[in-house]
Amino acid sequence: MLGSILLFFVIFTILVTSHELGHFLIARMNGIRVTEFFIGMGPTLWQKKKGDTTYSIRLLPVGGACVFDGETGFETEEEQRVFDEHSFQNVSVWGRIATLFAGPFFNFILAYLVALILVSFSAWSFPTISGLTEDSAAAAAGLAEGDTILRMNGERVYSGQEVSLLSMFADGDPMEIVYQPAGSTETRTVSVLPRYDEAAERYFLGIYIGHYDSIPVIKAPLYAWYEVRYYLRATWKSLALLVHGKMRMDDFSGPVGMVKIVDESVETAKPYGLPSVLLTLMDLLILLSTNLGVMNLLPIPALDGGRLIFQFIEAIRGKPVPRDKEGIVHLAGMALLLVFMVIVLFNDIGKFL
Repeated sequence: MLGSILLFFVIFTILVTSHELGHFLIARMNGIRVTEFFIGMGPTLWQKKKGDTTYSIRLLPVGGACVFDGETGFETEEEQRVFDEHSFQNVSVWGRIATLFAGPFFNFILAYLVALILVSFSAWSFPTISGLTEDSAAAAAGLAEGDTILRMNGERVYSGQEVSLLSMFADGDPMEIVYQPAGSTETRTVSVLPRYDEAAERYFLGIYIGHYDSIPVIKAPLYAWYEVRYYLRATWKSLALLVHGKMRMDDFSGPVGMVKIVDESVETAKPYGLPSVLLTLMDLLILLSTNLGVMNLLPIPALDGGRLIFQFIEAIRGKPVPRDKEGIVHLAGMALLLVFMVIVLFNDIGKFL
């Protein structure tokens, strides 16, 4: 478990560094003065000032920040006049929008680069039916072993895990499936009525999916995008469940829960050797990086998405929302997020024990 904790800290540090580096680089490109760039939280272990920026590494590897000159949000109009043209609020609104968007965008870039490595060194799970369960809904609709699924309810699928994802979100309504029969180049369409499993408390198509094969080097960039696309889709659909009130508190995980996930992933991959462990951790990194990027773009106060809302309002109306009022909104949002994080933490500890 100690090894899993260390691995989680390494993964989390990579995620935070890529996110904050995005803010930092685009801020500098737009002439915004960065007063501090630090990784970690708590007491400072190492610190160096270069130019206007203080770079530091802190003791607890659970966060980080890129601090811009004059971005607290609580300054009065008189205080704002003290800041020069390199302060955050005095740069063009589109420069601020680009800077705030850059953090999540760099998380997506990180996810894609890791996916490119993963796809190049592991087998791809194609959406081909490898078997059928007893009393299979798919078999009743005419699907057979060797058929390749192309679309589900109008959504294009490129991997076996996408088929599993879309079937997982089945709500009992008929699913329109476009597929290519085994050994054929034609496409057919069938309607499959998923069957409910009482023990699992969800609907199933009744298929085993996955034909594994390597991806040609020339196609790796495209399939790396398919990998990231899958996790974007998974995150988005999970958020949809949250909005519709179909997620329970046990479905959320914080740092403690993530350590457990890392530990379980490593233990599952360990019998297959070190390469398998590394590829598994890469897959987990893609998931977390994509998830972090999406979550930070949500229009929630204190997050990048919430801050972007105020910038877009300024771009539309031609003048900013008073900074002190914006600061209060973000402060309230931060307080609510901290309360939620504490609740998730205690819930994780309960599951862990």
